[in-house]
Amino acid sequence: MRVAVLQLDPDYALPIDERRAQAAALVRAQAGADLVVLPELWPQGGWLYDRWDAECEPLDGPTVAAMAEAARAIGAHVHAGSMVERGSDGKHYNTSTLLGPDGALLGSYRKIHLFGFDEGEPLLLGAGDEVVVAATAIGRIGLATCYDLRFPEMFRALVDRGAELVVVPAAWPEARVAHWTLLAQARAVENQYAVVACNTAGAQGGKDMGGRSIVVGPRGDVLGEAGEAAEVLNADVDLAEVGRWREAFPVLANRRL
Repeated sequence: MRVAVLQLDPDYALPIDERRAQAAALVRAQAGADLVVLPELWPQGGWLYDRWDAECEPLDGPTVAAMAEAARAIGAHVHAGSMVERGSDGKHYNTSTLLGPDGALLGSYRKIHLFGFDEGEPLLLGAGDEVVVAATAIGRIGLATCYDLRFPEMFRALVDRGAELVVVPAAWPEARVAHWTLLAQARAVENQYAVVACNTAGAQGGKDMGGRSIVVGPRGDVLGEAGEAAEVLNADVDLAEVGRWREAFPVLANRRL
């Protein structure tokens, strides 16, 4: 399948509705892709904490609606990155969504591992408690977000739920971007599935973003890697290779729990 990874550098001087429209237009420009992926918290800014409360929205709000319309326009699956979700319980969450080519919501995931230690996400957001794998027409897609990459047990849980490909949107800073690349490949190698990791470009909240979005095959081979600036990374992923490699090198069968 053809994957289009949208490594965005949103202009946070613009109103959120303009940023949303620009992202939707870029999705619509990916006609021919089977899966389009956006980064973490691109609507509100992954490091712009002071915007989160004012710009949060429900799961059925304007961001998901715009992405669903764009998915229908090109007939592609769209992983809409993540946004600050205003939950019905009064809490905010870092929530990613996966949409089908008809715009239907196939899965949503609230980020489990919140980054920031004594600031940011742990203070402002609720943590998710569900590992999510969505069954789609193009394969079983697992959902994870940014800091989750540092927790291999979560990616084991995804493989145990049948994931063939895992999508990881992120707002990963340049200071630790070497870890980003290493961990994306490690998660693919140890679980024998494909990983599509979409990072953010530019700068947010005084932090330079790392870019370097990456698509990794189930053998750990890099199928495509972006630079540091905003760009669209295209890569071809053969999910049939997941089954072939697991059969040829059945390491998962040797796990001792």
